[in-house]
Amino acid sequence: MNPPCPWMPAGTVYGTLLNFQREWALWAPRMNEAPYKSPPRAPVLYVKTANTFTPAGGAIVLPAGAPVQVSASLGLVMEAGGAWGAVLFNDVAIAHESYYRPPIKARCVDGFLGVGAVCAPLAQLGGLDGLAELQIELHINGVHRQTTELAAMVRDAATLLADVNEFMTLRPGDVLMLGSDCLEDGSRPLVHAGDMVEITAPGFALPTLHSFTQEEAAA
Repeated sequence: MNPPCPWMPAGTVYGTLLNFQREWALWAPRMNEAPYKSPPRAPVLYVKTANTFTPAGGAIVLPAGAPVQVSASLGLVMEAGGAWGAVLFNDVAIAHESYYRPPIKARCVDGFLGVGAVCAPLAQLGGLDGLAELQIELHINGVHRQTTELAAMVRDAATLLADVNEFMTLRPGDVLMLGSDCLEDGSRPLVHAGDMVEITAPGFALPTLHSFTQEEAAA
């Protein structure tokens, strides 16, 4: 009997920026500068296009000469009939400074979204309110690099979902990632060729596990 295929998104995957208190505080002094001159009032979203999806256990190719960061995130998956599931993601990006205008070239490189192996029923995690108790662990080559506490979100899961629903409709198969936290200095963990990144959280039977390889130089 063949093992089941890893879970993969069936719709659009949306990411959320500036949704953790530490990063919000680091950026707050710049929020009143031009061109926006005020903090964002609605969630700041971006899209992870289908070319970025890397299934669980797959290898993510790093472009030559660019520092690449990884981020642990939990995604809410809208299912048929109004039910919800949850998946752990490794949101990969070329390191960059811009947040108000999320750079497509940095975030939507081929393979730059490591997808979790399973979609867990949201009820198994205590529902939307129960997510506040969840901690997500990120390890690189077996070494702990970051713990993300969902209690530290600016908008909790229910509030984020309600605010997004005010201006757009999520359809069955779509995914809304709750965002990712930064390290104390505002950065995110960097990866290199040969690294293995593992993301885990209680309630998920399998880790989100991906290796990283180097892009081959042009002949």
